[in-house]
Amino acid sequence: VIAVILVPCEWLYQSVTFIFIIKGETGKLEHWRKSMKLGQQALEALQAEITGKIYPGDDLVVAGETGISGTLELICREWDKLRTYFSESFLRMGVETLKNCMISEEDVFWKEAGFSALYFTENGGILSGLWKMAEASGVGMDVDLRRIPIRQETIEVCERLDVDPYKLEAKGSVLIGTAQGDALVRELEAHGIHAAVIGYADSGNDRLLHSGEITRDIWNVRDSI
Repeated sequence: VIAVILVPCEWLYQSVTFIFIIKGETGKLEHWRKSMKLGQQALEALQAEITGKIYPGDDLVVAGETGISGTLELICREWDKLRTYFSESFLRMGVETLKNCMISEEDVFWKEAGFSALYFTENGGILSGLWKMAEASGVGMDVDLRRIPIRQETIEVCERLDVDPYKLEAKGSVLIGTAQGDALVRELEAHGIHAAVIGYADSGNDRLLHSGEITRDIWNVRDSI
C-alpha cells in the first residue's frame, strides 16, 4: 500500500507542502509531525499567550488543580445524569469546593514569584497547555501524568461520564517553568495554593507524557474536551 499525502499549511507551518510516502501498515506520520515547525505568525501568537520562556533543565510545576472549569461545566451540563449516581448535596458541595480552588490571575503572588515562564490555562486542557509552552519555548518535555494535581470530585464525575479528566478545560490552574521547582512548590503551599513538580524541560524535540508503564507524545493527547 502506497499513499501520497499533500498537506498545504502556508500560514501555520513554514513549509507550504509536505509530501510523504507511506508503505505498508508500519508507515507512520510521527516523523512528519516532529519535523514540522510553526510558522512565524503562529509562533508569535502562541508566545503571546505565555509570560516568559521555559529553558532546558527547568522544572515544570502545576499550581492549583487541573480540570476545574471543565468539571464545573460537566456538572452543569450533565446534572440529571450525575444525580443518578450522586446526591444533590454532594454535587452542590463539589461545585462550591471547585470554585474555591480556582486560582486568580490577579493574585499578587504571580507578580512577586520568580519563574522562567507562566501560563494561565484558560484555553484548552492541561495537556494542551504543556504543548503550547513547549512549542513556544522550543524545548522538549518529560512529564509524569500521575503528578498533576487533580480534585477527587473531578475524578469521580469523569469516571461516571467516561471522560478523560486531563483533557478537560483547565481554567483555574497555572503552568510554570522554573529553575527551582521544589522551592516554588513550598512557596505556593505556604501561600495556600496546592502545587506539584510534574516533570522537566530538556533540549530535545520529544514532549513525553508518562503514566505508569505507558509513554505517549503530548501532541497526540493534548486536545481538550
